[in-house]
Amino acid sequence: MAEQTVKITAKDGVHARPATVLVQEAGKYEADVNLDYNGKSVNLKSIMGIMSLGIPSGAEVTFKAEGSDEDAALKAIIDVVKNQELGE
Repeated sequence: MAEQTVKITAKDGVHARPATVLVQEAGKYEADVNLDYNGKSVNLKSIMGIMSLGIPSGAEVTFKAEGSDEDAALKAIIDVVKNQELGE
């Protein structure tokens, strides 16, 4: 399993637009990709799951990937987080 924790720096937190980009990127990989926040874990391939977490600015979240292409999936997700100026 590959995992990485990031701090959400976008002033609006994780809202619909960046969440959609994350879902689209996660969907490109075979690995199971999850987003953990505040004791809850959701499938990163589910827009409703991500939105249900209500992640605010300043939150620390952990992305986890498990499967045959977990390293590539995690790297791509972290790249999206940085490119969308969602976190660091």
